[in-house]
Amino acid sequence: MPNTRDIRNRIRGVKNTAKITRAMQLVAASKMKKAQDAALLGRPYADLLSRILGALTDHLPEFKHPFLDQRPIRNRGVLVITSDRGLAGALNANLFREIAKFDTATTAFYTIGKKGRQFISRTNRRLIADFPISESAPFREFRPVIEAMIDAYKKGEIDTLEILYPRFRNTLIQEPRVAAFLPLQNFRSSLVERLQSEGGELVQDERDFIFEPDPATILDQLLDRFLKRETYQLLLDARASEHSARMVAMKAATDNAKKLTDQLTLQYNKARQAGITQEILEITAAAQTS
Repeated sequence: MPNTRDIRNRIRGVKNTAKITRAMQLVAASKMKKAQDAALLGRPYADLLSRILGALTDHLPEFKHPFLDQRPIRNRGVLVITSDRGLAGALNANLFREIAKFDTATTAFYTIGKKGRQFISRTNRRLIADFPISESAPFREFRPVIEAMIDAYKKGEIDTLEILYPRFRNTLIQEPRVAAFLPLQNFRSSLVERLQSEGGELVQDERDFIFEPDPATILDQLLDRFLKRETYQLLLDARASEHSARMVAMKAATDNAKKLTDQLTLQYNKARQAGITQEILEITAAAQTS
């Protein structure tokens, strides 16, 4: 049986660890609330932009755009959003399993987050670019990411624009999801599906429109803005997932540390009691022999 000094040292170490994980849990909870608020604030804008595009495409059924063109898919372009730091439970590991499903010969990866970059480099997959983005994830930092992928798509370097990210369902559940953006095979149906998933609907607008300077210019800018806004929304969602996963992981670590402290305290009391009993027996034995 270990001596009481060793057990006391272990109890002290576990308690110190519990204090650290508790502090990290509180910090993650605060950041999660801010990330959730940021994600929710952007949804009305994205919803309104979707409705405007849906209404305009009703009046321009023959509208042509590179984002709508069908072409053979030879090289997939995938943006992987992971965290920069660990201690987030199985969040990154679940994303790594999804990365492993992509064909290494026909997939080009772009990354946001050190964990994703390290995994792709370590597994000898084709990494085109890595983009460092701060924890607050402002749009000005995300813009170069999506613009680089759009430019590569227009040049034919990649034939799809997909995003692999941890989808935030609730505080306890974050699931890896692949969202495909380009090409927009059926623009109107994709808008209807998106609005229905959020409890809305696309209402047909019967009004007559006058386009200035011309419909192609307006829709070209709206499609570009729509794509950037929708992809940025996923980054905000991924940030909320990261902080939620870290908060849950740190809470579990804190709870486990408390349980271990209780077990060690019980073990310490037993060892101390056994030592006292042994001393009493030795004193009694010495008294009887004298």
